[in-house]
Amino acid sequence: MQDTSKQYDAVINICKSLFIKKMKDYGSAWRILRLPSLTDQIFIKAQRIRSLQKNGVRKVDEGEVSEFIGIINYCIMALIQLDKGIVEQPDLSTIEATELYDEKVSITKQLMEDKNHDYGEAWRDMRVSSLTDLILQKLLRVKQIEDNQGKTLVSEGIDANYQDMINYAVFALIHLNEEK
Repeated sequence: MQDTSKQYDAVINICKSLFIKKMKDYGSAWRILRLPSLTDQIFIKAQRIRSLQKNGVRKVDEGEVSEFIGIINYCIMALIQLDKGIVEQPDLSTIEATELYDEKVSITKQLMEDKNHDYGEAWRDMRVSSLTDLILQKLLRVKQIEDNQGKTLVSEGIDANYQDMINYAVFALIHLNEEK
């Protein structure tokens, strides 16, 4: 479990570094995005990963790694949007956005550690393709919840699904790094 925590942090540091660089380039323009738009962005990335895994051929010079990083960052943006709401104009400085990023990662990592304890790190025996499929399944669930105006009868909310997607993407990146 100690290795998992360190590996998790290493993956998140890569994702966070890109997030900060994009904040400096674009500001918090993403703050205008409604949740379904963020969900669709994540869906596009997950579909591309699945396509790369199935076809093995790519015409764009970006692989699975950059797409999993994108999934993590978009999910964190979605978690921030859930808390802060959508705005008409960018409203966060890089420092504020980074603090919110860290807060969402901290909560999500704790969830991972709790589940990892209960499941005995079962993800280590999973294939990256299975993690991709689980992300796509979570996305379809989120889309359904969004279509239901956020109402669920017995299911966990949208935030838990975004957190699971982050954790699955981190696990996939750990696997891909170990394959090198």
